[in-house]
Amino acid sequence: MSIIKIFTIDGDYVTLSQFLKEESIISSGGQAKWYLRDNPVILNGQKEDRRGKKLHVGDKLEVDNVRYEFR
Repeated sequence: MSIIKIFTIDGDYVTLSQFLKEESIISSGGQAKWYLRDNPVILNGQKEDRRGKKLHVGDKLEVDNVRYEFR
């Protein structure tokens, strides 16, 4: 079973690379490309590998057996 975390978006959206950095999954935005190539990231049930993908309120993201819900 995966852990469920709530991530609060300040503003209209956050990009996938910004999210990964804010959650300390990567240490810099430049690492996002390589992280997404080597690790499965599931956004709303679909594999996502675009570091600039905009995440909005209501989205669900799975990374490293953690499910994030955006509010």
